[in-house]
Amino acid sequence: MISIILSLHILVAFALVIIVLLQTGKGASMGAAFGGASQTLFGPRGATTFLHKLTTIAAILFMVTSLALAMSSTKKEVKSLVEQKGDQQETVDETRPTLPKKKAE
Repeated sequence: MISIILSLHILVAFALVIIVLLQTGKGASMGAAFGGASQTLFGPRGATTFLHKLTTIAAILFMVTSLALAMSSTKKEVKSLVEQKGDQQETVDETRPTLPKKKAE
C-alpha cells in the first residue's frame, strides 16, 4: 500500500511542477504599466483558468499523499523499556556459546 501511495506522490509532484511552469505569472503585464496603460495591473485576473484549477487539485492531492506517507511511517510498534530489555537478554542468551557437557564416568 505504501508503494502505491509513494508512486502516486512522486507522480503528483512531477505533475505539479509541470503545471506550475506552464502557467503565466501574475506580473506578465507588469512591463506594460511603465510604457502604456494596462487594465490588468494589480486588478482582478478574471475567470479562473483550467491550469489554475488543475494546480489546486494537484496541490490537494500532494498534501493528502504527504499526510498519508507521514502517518504510515509513524505507525510502528512501540515496545516498553522492559520488553526491549527482555528482547536484548534473549538475544544475548542465544548467542552465548554453550560448553559441552561432561560425560559421566
